[in-house]
Amino acid sequence: MAGRRRKNAGASAEESAAEAVLPADLELQDLYGAFAAHGLDDEDLDDAAVLVPPVKLPTEEELAAQAKAVPMFGYALALARWAAPHRAVDEFGDLVDEDRTPAARLLGLAPAEGEVPEDAEIEAMRAWSLACDLDLVEIGTTAAGEHVAVPGPDLEPAEQGDPDTVLELWLTAAGIVRELAVEADSLPEEEAEAAAGAEAGAGAEATAAAAGTEEDEGGLNEVEEARDAAAELLDEALQVLYETTAFAEPGNETVPLGVLAALLVVPEGEEPSEELLGDITDVMVALDPMLGDLAELGLLEYRPIDPELFDEEEGAEGEEPALVGEAPLDEEESARFGLVRLTPLGQYGIRQWLLEDGYDAPLVGELAQGDAAELLRAVCESANVLPEEELRVWITAREPVAAARELLAAARGEDAYAPMRRMLAVSALDLLGAPAEPAVRDVLDDPELGGAARAWLTSLGATDVPVPERAMALWTVVDTFAAQLLDSGGDAGLLRELIADLPVTGNPASYFGELWRVDHPYTADVLEAVGELHLDRAVAKEARKAAFKARSKS
Repeated sequence: MAGRRRKNAGASAEESAAEAVLPADLELQDLYGAFAAHGLDDEDLDDAAVLVPPVKLPTEEELAAQAKAVPMFGYALALARWAAPHRAVDEFGDLVDEDRTPAARLLGLAPAEGEVPEDAEIEAMRAWSLACDLDLVEIGTTAAGEHVAVPGPDLEPAEQGDPDTVLELWLTAAGIVRELAVEADSLPEEEAEAAAGAEAGAGAEATAAAAGTEEDEGGLNEVEEARDAAAELLDEALQVLYETTAFAEPGNETVPLGVLAALLVVPEGEEPSEELLGDITDVMVALDPMLGDLAELGLLEYRPIDPELFDEEEGAEGEEPALVGEAPLDEEESARFGLVRLTPLGQYGIRQWLLEDGYDAPLVGELAQGDAAELLRAVCESANVLPEEELRVWITAREPVAAARELLAAARGEDAYAPMRRMLAVSALDLLGAPAEPAVRDVLDDPELGGAARAWLTSLGATDVPVPERAMALWTVVDTFAAQLLDSGGDAGLLRELIADLPVTGNPASYFGELWRVDHPYTADVLEAVGELHLDRAVAKEARKAAFKARSKS
């Protein structure tokens, strides 16, 4: 699937593209020259413009069970089994007329006796079509020339719940439904109805009508352009859902359709204007049927737009309804405008599509498989990572003191990522809590770890922690700020907040006169950042002078 593109202020939809800031990114290099000074590898940073956050997924066995529980997928399996040992079909592979009612009843779509609703037969035919598309049934011809369907080789392992088979079949089905949703959305209304008739077994004539004719090449081009636009919109919406679900607290994964549309339409940092409200409504209306189609395969749970809203909002002269506006709505009223929630199956499917398109779409815990050194290094170097989640996975089932000692040992060093490793080690200590205290006390006199260790013990409530010597305290200030420089990616607002907490007294020349002498690889970078961003001109000037001295010294 295509990478998501967000609109930027002053840019068209075609010109705007997602831009990402890495934990130690080019923006920092541009501002302070940190990469150039310390040799951080930025060779592939331009290729990481679209960052996909890590997600948590159930086991493949659990996902396979969820896939089998999806009604449409289960219907396809049931009809494939029903075809054994063979079942007559027409020349197109569709069920013959006399089998359509029994198929609907088999699936529980119609009562065992009495008249069968047409919708039930259509639903059964859709399930049969899916079974054919997935090769759960195979179409052949007997010696007498009769067309028959027989169960395919994947049916039995799928019925038994083999995860690889089930998930491969489900992913194929999801891709088919995704394509059909886009096709239906891009067709004119009368052609969409014809396509629906063809899907329900209306015959080759309806299929030809839905495909269009060569007599109107301009009309075909319009349909193709509409299809591409619908596909791009759906891809962007799915990736936004993927991201919001990755960052959502458990139980808060549901997104109002209007919010989803606004994320796709409104430039970041702006409020929706009257014109944009109309665009949001258009996107909501376009997404509504496509999301409904995807919900049938279990990619998402979807509450569609209440059709009565169109009647309520339609003006006296029949103008288009506005589904979004400025009036605040309560929760129940807001739900009428559509609600969408990406399921674990949906996360799995979108992740597979992203991987197929060459994107790095990690899983939470993938970096937490080795020792502490491998963990910290991987977290530092990864652009799309949730550090705390990786740390949490790593320390799970490890003995706290042993884990803390291993982390602290891995945090030492003077290489480019060392400050971040020490920051991550402290974060891991916070997760371990008081049981890690013996390991922390062992490094109180360590020149690289002692300052952070003393601060951590003090925050834990310890009252017997010795005050660090001046040299250790200053080194820790530089190291801590260097870690934030790398981790923030040069975020000026965040860095200004950190700078405001620096213990600069009424005599900044004296303080920076000490700081520039600190023997730390990032001393000059820290001082340059303070000089660039400190709001007090006198302090900023002294920081820049100190940075020059630090550069000259090194």
